[in-house]
Amino acid sequence: MKKLAVITGGTKGIGKALIEKFADQQFDIITCSRNEEDLKRLSDDVSSKFGVSIHTFKVDMSKKAEVQGFADDISKISSHVNVLINNAGLFIPGAAHEEEDGALEQMIDTNLYSAYHLTRGLIHGMKEKRAGHIFNMCSTASFVPYVNGGSYCISKFALLGMSKVLREEMKEHNVRVTSIMPGATLTASWEGVELPEERFMKPEDVADAVFNAYSMSDRTVIEEIVMRPQLGDI
Repeated sequence: MKKLAVITGGTKGIGKALIEKFADQQFDIITCSRNEEDLKRLSDDVSSKFGVSIHTFKVDMSKKAEVQGFADDISKISSHVNVLINNAGLFIPGAAHEEEDGALEQMIDTNLYSAYHLTRGLIHGMKEKRAGHIFNMCSTASFVPYVNGGSYCISKFALLGMSKVLREEMKEHNVRVTSIMPGATLTASWEGVELPEERFMKPEDVADAVFNAYSMSDRTVIEEIVMRPQLGDI
């Protein structure tokens, strides 16, 4: 049987690069998005290119009931997930004291609670097998606040905190937990910005870093990965 990777928010950017990386290494894939057309296109591409099974689900990761339903659907496919990558996220620019009412709730729901609820739904299988690796897609905004980052920074600080807690809790269960903190990466979040492409990191570089961390022996865990464009933050 092939190993299984669950990667949320998999149709674009870093999520898509992660799926292609793990599929290239012959992992079966489970992913989700809010857009069924994007999911269908992704499924066709991955299955034809890599010859692995890919299961796609339309899920709004900001909604607790849908995330829990997604976890149940995953459990019906397999009782054990080898890799869980909590990648789904939302960025709404703005200052914390001026942003639209509800921005904090939206980003906490999408960036933090989605990872919290999905992890809780899948982690018991990892504990029982005493094997598994959880990656949380944090950000350099998880430890360096910036103007116009507002509630996005708040949500990413919280996600890094959750990741650190899980790392401590999972030590005795042999489940690895890694926080990924990329800087500016060329994804849809940066559409419309008038900067040269080479000023950004490539999503594929983030995916390579994640897989390299996964590839370590069970005796080692890379707790945190910080990545930035060569010329620094944008």
